[in-house]
Amino acid sequence: MFKKNNIGQSIGASLSEWKNCPVPPKQSINGQYCKLEPLSISEHSEQLFEAFVDDSDGHNWTYLAYGPFIDLSSFCDWLKDSCLKDDPQFQVIIDKTNNKALGMASYLRIKPNVGVIEVGHIHYSNKMQRTRVATEAMYLMMARVFDDLGYRRYEWKCDALNKKSCLAALRFGFTFEGIFRQATIYKGRNRDTAWYSIIDSEWPAIKKKYEFWLNPQNFDKTGKQLNSLIF
Repeated sequence: MFKKNNIGQSIGASLSEWKNCPVPPKQSINGQYCKLEPLSISEHSEQLFEAFVDDSDGHNWTYLAYGPFIDLSSFCDWLKDSCLKDDPQFQVIIDKTNNKALGMASYLRIKPNVGVIEVGHIHYSNKMQRTRVATEAMYLMMARVFDDLGYRRYEWKCDALNKKSCLAALRFGFTFEGIFRQATIYKGRNRDTAWYSIIDSEWPAIKKKYEFWLNPQNFDKTGKQLNSLIF
């Protein structure tokens, strides 16, 4: 809600009682269909590489600033150099049906002082895409941000040409905010960045829709959804 100051100018709502949010803890998150674990090279690298190498033409790496990797050694070198920091904070997504690591995502650009955090570096292997695990992983990361840590804003950013990611953001409940033109350069090419967000006031309604969709009763005996996740 907008307010007026003593000279009649519109100003934002007072947050005088605002307190910094905690930094996301490096702890596992357990769901119905998957669990998220802080990245461990010794525990996760081989399973992740095995899952990612199934993408023989490197399609899933197109809009990431790194990869594909030719062998496990180079993949582990990248994990060691780039994925063990506090920001970005990488999560490994484990399918509970077989206890296999099938994907990754991270919290990044973490700003506890203003309650803003981003989800990114999302890499779902072919075996994980279009599954309940894929959707629940995003739900679990959101729930930690809003319910456990009290953040005000959760961001998703992607290459504006990455139609798959743009559509995924909308399916996962994010609102499109616009495109930052010529935002960066990666892999020797321009990137216009599409911005999406969820804010804390929207989360309760979004959470209910996720919980309805993730309910086992929403799937038939073959695992096909009965109701779509629509925002």
